[in-house]
Amino acid sequence: MTDANAFNPWRPVVRDYLDSLRAAGRRPMTVRLHEHYLRHLQRFARDPLKITVRVLERALAARRDWTPETIRSAASVFRGLTKWLHARGLIPTDPGLLLPAVRVPPGVARPIPDPILDLLLTAHLPGRSRWLLLLGGHCGLRVGEMALVHSNRLDGDLLFVVGKGGKERWVPVLDPDLQAAIRSAGGWLFPGRQDGHLSPGYVSKLLSELLPEHWTAHTLRHRAGTAAYRGTRDILAVGRLLGHAKPETTMRYIQLPMDSLYAVARAAA
Repeated sequence: MTDANAFNPWRPVVRDYLDSLRAAGRRPMTVRLHEHYLRHLQRFARDPLKITVRVLERALAARRDWTPETIRSAASVFRGLTKWLHARGLIPTDPGLLLPAVRVPPGVARPIPDPILDLLLTAHLPGRSRWLLLLGGHCGLRVGEMALVHSNRLDGDLLFVVGKGGKERWVPVLDPDLQAAIRSAGGWLFPGRQDGHLSPGYVSKLLSELLPEHWTAHTLRHRAGTAAYRGTRDILAVGRLLGHAKPETTMRYIQLPMDSLYAVARAAA
């Protein structure tokens, strides 16, 4: 049986590394994201000072459900740790330098990885932050559409949305807490100074402060499109959710599921 009080060599290293990130002014959720991926890495090495490139590769390859974007995000965290360890003289060489670049297909959607969004949604965030994440990451709303969410535009679990060019659509809101928040708002969900609600620019600013570095409000919308297509394979319905007039536009918001690529490859073989 493992002694619960036994010394964990990871604990002081992770503590000092996260402190260095905070000292460098990194966003709180960026620090939390690093901590999240480092917990995963600890399963593959008992001692952080004995990490090898093979350990890093095993940790990245272990999660078959991770998309290329998620793998690249984790690899960036691993490289950050090993670079810091080497710079502090705690390890003789930097194994992160030997990690191969993670290839993400060019010219395709860039959805925020599910582990990052899940981490944000499970954090103790104020209601406004959580509603913005859900409206973008689950409902696929643009920042301008988020700013205009109003209690009188919710009918049951359907939200009436006016998008680009005045195009109208209905978007399901399935999270019960978000539904309740919209109903009880008694007006704009995000009150502000622009005709009584927040401006799209301010909504974008709030999300940029909330999300880890390299992720934007639009990557939440890409995530909604990607997840919706992964679960349905219905490009027309996904386009309706996102408010697109053409399937070609919707395809730019969807990161094609890997099982689809393998199915095509098997069919071609």
